[in-house]
Parts: sequence; structure tokens; C-alpha cells
Amino acid sequence: MEIRGLEKLSFRERQVVALKETGYGNEAVATRLGIGSSTVATLLSRARSKGYQVVLVIEGDPLGVFGDVDDEEGAE
Repeated sequence: MEIRGLEKLSFRERQVVALKETGYGNEAVATRLGIGSSTVATLLSRARSKGYQVVLVIEGDPLGVFGDVDDEEGAE
């Protein structure tokens, strides 16, 4: 996973985004960071307004969606 636009976020916003985007809920993030769940929601909202993007980076073809690389049929 790559998070683009992190340079726009504060340190705490980065922490919240990283945990939320890896599947933690607001309560779990709050407990882990020692803050309130409403603060988590506020930080996430601020981060979203700054426009970060989450990009899934997958090496190779582990999902089998590209088939044989020599198979050019249907590539158009």
C-alpha cells in the first residue's frame, strides 16, 4: 500500500490515515494512539479534505487478472 499526498498531512493525521487504511476501526485507532474516537474522526476528515490517495501496489500478477503476458489477444 502506498499513501500519496502524505506531505500535506500533519503527523497525527498520517498516523490515523495509516491505521484506518489498513483496516482499524475508529475505536481501535483511538485506543492505539491514546486519543478519543471523535478526535480520530476529526483527524480523518481533515486528512480527506487535504486529498490524500491510497494506492495498492501489487508485484507480479498474484490475482491472476492479466493472464499470460504473451497473450496479446483481447488486449485492445
